Amino acid sequence: MSNLFKNKTVLITGHTGFKGSWLSMMLKNLGAEIVGLSNNTITTPSHYEHIKHIFSHDLRANIEEKHIFTKAIEKYNPKFIFHLAAQAIVSASYKDPFQTFSSNTIGTLNLLEALRLSLSKCTAVLITSDKSYKNLEINRGYHEEDVIGGIDPYSGSKGAAELIISSYAQSFFPSTARIRLGVARAGNVVGGGDWSDNRLIPDAIRAWKNNEILSIRNPKSTRPWQHVLDPLYGYIKLAENLHEKLIPNNSVFNFGPPISESAKVEDIADHLMDYLESFSWRRETEKEFFESKLLALDSTKANKMLNWKTLLDLDEVIEWTTAWYKNFYSQSGMKTSDFSHLQISQYFEKAQK
Repeated sequence: MSNLFKNKTVLITGHTGFKGSWLSMMLKNLGAEIVGLSNNTITTPSHYEHIKHIFSHDLRANIEEKHIFTKAIEKYNPKFIFHLAAQAIVSASYKDPFQTFSSNTIGTLNLLEALRLSLSKCTAVLITSDKSYKNLEINRGYHEEDVIGGIDPYSGSKGAAELIISSYAQSFFPSTARIRLGVARAGNVVGGGDWSDNRLIPDAIRAWKNNEILSIRNPKSTRPWQHVLDPLYGYIKLAENLHEKLIPNNSVFNFGPPISESAKVEDIADHLMDYLESFSWRRETEKEFFESKLLALDSTKANKMLNWKTLLDLDEVIEWTTAWYKNFYSQSGMKTSDFSHLQISQYFEKAQK
């Protein structure tokens, strides 16, 4: 792995969340000094609570406040920024669409404005979503040039954020800019430490733990399932390539598994039964809200330009994920932070082969 991050200050927004906490551990493993910025811890249990000792600075702030990022950049002078802070749950976007749009657009806008006004050199990776694309239910997988859009409030908010990013990128961050900017879109991400509501794996783990039958809304829906470490490794490689100017500034990349490895929700649920004793599921008869049936990403660009691909196949995704939760709930298991560190080390070993 590159020494690029060693002793460098890295600002991670949304560090208390599922993906943010894992990314923080990966970059700490690479020698970075991590500054985390989040509004709060959004779930109980929380992966962050078990790894929070790794942060050099652990900040609480609302990213919708205009000057939060300006102050953080001035004080800590990060060489890299990974922006993950967002309202990321589709079901929650229906319950509070205003908050979803505000967090996912104004928060992003505030970061871009702080970068525009900053005098520092910085590489920033802004993480959006595969749901940024206008969903046409196509099989080929979305390309980075496809139309942005969204029906549900979450997708719409991510599409709106993409338009803001594109405008700032073209207006203020040319190819020679001191600010190196990249956008990452990832598919369905699973792994240990996710306890969000209305997501398949956390819901399955809760049902398994409580000896209940899991009700599934849309078992026929297809998603590009991948372990959390795979797209995070892609974000790191994107930051490296941007910093070294090996790719154009303001580049956009998809990070998803091969389309052939996309799977239906019911297939994942069935696969979970191979690893979770006494786990079972049934189809839910009523649908509460609209969700896209088919989502797939074409990651050819990342394969070619970043030399990135998913390293864990679907069997390994389920195996690594269930192993994490089994260890977490085991009376004789490893310390949670140690087990997470072990999986990161095993992943980096795969990456080096």
